[in-house]
Amino acid sequence: METSPLRWLLPVAVMAALVIGWEAIVDLNDLPPYILPSPAQVVETLIADHAVLLQSMLVTLRTTALALTFAVAGGVALALIFASARIVEFSLFPIAVILQVTPVIAIAPLMLIYLSTDTAVLVCAWIVAFFPVLANTTLGLNSVDPNLRDLFRLAGASRWQTLVQLRLPTALPYFLGGLRIAGGLALIGAVVGEIAAGSAGQGSGLAFRIVESAYRLNIPRMFAALLLISLAGILIYAVLSLISWLALRRWHESALANG
Repeated sequence: METSPLRWLLPVAVMAALVIGWEAIVDLNDLPPYILPSPAQVVETLIADHAVLLQSMLVTLRTTALALTFAVAGGVALALIFASARIVEFSLFPIAVILQVTPVIAIAPLMLIYLSTDTAVLVCAWIVAFFPVLANTTLGLNSVDPNLRDLFRLAGASRWQTLVQLRLPTALPYFLGGLRIAGGLALIGAVVGEIAAGSAGQGSGLAFRIVESAYRLNIPRMFAALLLISLAGILIYAVLSLISWLALRRWHESALANG
């Protein structure tokens, strides 16, 4: 299926219009940088402070990647347990829900009391990334077609064969959907943890640079750090979307429909 050029040109045109409008507002109102820096000033700051900001970006990305890895390992393992023992699901799923609905900004200061700064930020990122993987994978494992399940049973398939050949392939699209959600949430959790750590004068990630710049009224650097966080989020989503497409493109209708 051919991709229309408008699919790519329209978002680029909208972003360009927003940047031009932003520049025009700053120029027409003669706004100083500590009120609202222009896009050009943000880019200049990004270039001038690239060594510090890129290093901080790597710290944030590393925390996000570790949190996502732990969320995938723990979420998939627990989902397999939930799918094989419903009594365990009924017992532990409410705890997972409590972790999900509790605002991470409220528990981040508590984490900083009991854990080191890096570990506290990692735990904050893991908490918000864990539930989407767990919930979506559990849903996928429980969404097997009853007719196919009966067919496997009539063929004499073992529980292991049913799991590997039927339940896991059925759950894969659900898991990958949860993974894309968890990637963005892991970045948000890392940023929230870094902001809490930055308020205590600790940390080295991008959110810490934002807090540091706010204290120093270095607003252009704040915007530069925010730009890098946005680019990091886009990068994470693009990588996870590519992984999802590669895993599903030959057999699942969601990937086939998207070409």
